[in-house]
Amino acid sequence: MKWDIALKSYTDYLRIERGLSENTIKNYSFDIQKLMQWLDDQEMADSPISISEEILQQFIYAMAKELNPSSQSRLISGLKGFFAYLLFEEYRTTNPMQLMESPKMGRKLPDTLSVSEIDAIIGAIDLSTPQGERNRAILETLYGCGLRVSELIELKLSDLYFEEGFIKVTGKGNKQRLIPIGNLTIKYINVYRKEIRVHQEIHSSAKDTLFLNRRGKGLSRAMIFTIVKNLTEKAGIRKTVSPHTFRHSFATHLLENGANLRAIQQMLGHESITTTEIYTHIDKTHLTQVMNTYHPRK
Repeated sequence: MKWDIALKSYTDYLRIERGLSENTIKNYSFDIQKLMQWLDDQEMADSPISISEEILQQFIYAMAKELNPSSQSRLISGLKGFFAYLLFEEYRTTNPMQLMESPKMGRKLPDTLSVSEIDAIIGAIDLSTPQGERNRAILETLYGCGLRVSELIELKLSDLYFEEGFIKVTGKGNKQRLIPIGNLTIKYINVYRKEIRVHQEIHSSAKDTLFLNRRGKGLSRAMIFTIVKNLTEKAGIRKTVSPHTFRHSFATHLLENGANLRAIQQMLGHESITTTEIYTHIDKTHLTQVMNTYHPRK
């Protein structure tokens, strides 16, 4: 079996049977393509069926010189999944990655913004331009609903259920969830829809897309990052802020104000509660207050 055939078979499996997003599939493919390129550079003829644990260890060691621990861990995880698939389909009788260990990593806590910092960033928007009204609605939606960037740019007009107080979001693996939306976020989305978007010439492919660029098409992920970066600098905030920072801040502020962790998990679309639990490590002061307030032995 050739590498390109094995890779095509694996990506088809991830797409059809696992239902993974194209971005996730692209990342898995990139891991395997790195291995293919390395084998080619080393002039090794090992196939996906014949490659040994020893050869893979050499590859991981070579990559360790170029990648940080987080990237190494993702690479090892990606290759484990690929060879587990070959084993499952009975192309191989063993998984050569089975005993490969990922580098030890401390769990990185996400960066967050205070409410005043979020207000400062949104306050830096020039509302005299059509793009200003749009950008305010974008940031209010990122923070007000805790969306991923991909979820924001894919948000449809038909996903807005304002009378019921919800929006419908399509997250990782095309899984859909309903997220409550506050009155302030509804207000700014409606201002954008009724005063800006309605006057645009909209491309046929984006008739149902909520947030549009100047050409009437959907926004790219890169554009959202640029908007956030420029406004953060304009607000004079010296933190590394990305669109994801608003999502982290959404979860942190909910937790600090007493929200249930399970409810936060559902709103964020986390498959495992363990992923959501990272937010319990952010504000130790808040946890101390909870203990002092509610524990009978305080």
